[in-house]
Amino acid sequence: MGQEKFIFEFSGKKIEKGAFQWSAPSNIALVKYWGKKEHQIPANPSLSFTLTNCKTITKLDFQLKEASGISFDLFFDGQPKEEFKPKIQKFLERIVNYCPYIKDYHFIIHTENTFPHSSGIASSASGMAALAVNLMQLEKALNPNLTEEFFNQKASFLARLGSGSACRSISGEVVVWGTHPEISGSSDYFGVPFDGQLHTVFKNYQDVILLVDKGEKKVSSTVGHDLMHNHPFAQQRFEQAPENLSKLKKALESGDLETFIAIVESEALTLHAMMMTSMPYFILMKPNTLQIIECIWSFRSQFKVPLCFTLDAGANVHLLFPKKDCEKVLEFVENTLAPLCQNGHYIVDEMGFGAKKML
Repeated sequence: MGQEKFIFEFSGKKIEKGAFQWSAPSNIALVKYWGKKEHQIPANPSLSFTLTNCKTITKLDFQLKEASGISFDLFFDGQPKEEFKPKIQKFLERIVNYCPYIKDYHFIIHTENTFPHSSGIASSASGMAALAVNLMQLEKALNPNLTEEFFNQKASFLARLGSGSACRSISGEVVVWGTHPEISGSSDYFGVPFDGQLHTVFKNYQDVILLVDKGEKKVSSTVGHDLMHNHPFAQQRFEQAPENLSKLKKALESGDLETFIAIVESEALTLHAMMMTSMPYFILMKPNTLQIIECIWSFRSQFKVPLCFTLDAGANVHLLFPKKDCEKVLEFVENTLAPLCQNGHYIVDEMGFGAKKML
């Protein structure tokens, strides 16, 4: 399935002005994507849980203009944000061949996060996904015949061109991005909802995010991905990821929490091992990240609660566990883990379903 199908065919319809507003969630990868080819193509497939509370809310105002070309103003938390504009400019330039109508409008983009940006909670994923669904809403207004499936696929396709992991924030509880022989319809161009029968233990799965460090990362994910090109262990990693996805697929379908925990934690540590063995090497974990991991292992061993962790490209720790264990885990978080977080801050979240139209 090629990307040519996403090229917009002008219908002759034009809209003078209007506004849309969407929210799009962050997501947390369980099988990690680290390393990419040209045009935001992943070097290996990944699988993620979509979140609910950690999201970006973006309003897109648009006005038809005479001169053709990309034109926009950007506001973050109500204030102009010039340092974010180059990334949005690059994104719009990348998608203009698929969405030529964006050259006809001046856009005013108002965006805000419910969580700290640039700290390893995939704010670029939710941000680009939220902008992508807004643009697709404009495309649907110009071509009302778009199906929901096409809308979601193209939104995911566009979001990927802004931030790879953003393609996993459009729709679905569990999303796979990257071609995998056991995932029906899987593609390197967009994310697809997990096609297996999710075991009931994973329904409403919980994710408590421990904010160990809310500052900006010293090494961006973009730079980290690029360091995989000449990485001595890259090929082994690109072979390991699809194998882990196969194992995780079985665990998600059977409710095998032991395998789920083993794969998820191994994937998190492998991601950071790849960072530490890059050249130049770097470390995004903090001392408290490691202390939290030790506490989790001790808690799981002592109380037999199927609590596990994962890490994104940052210092913060995601705690994953079944909803039935919420009370025990939150007590553990408050008493033991919160003091290891910056200002004691953490976010209680759970599995969600994707982007939502608000206006």
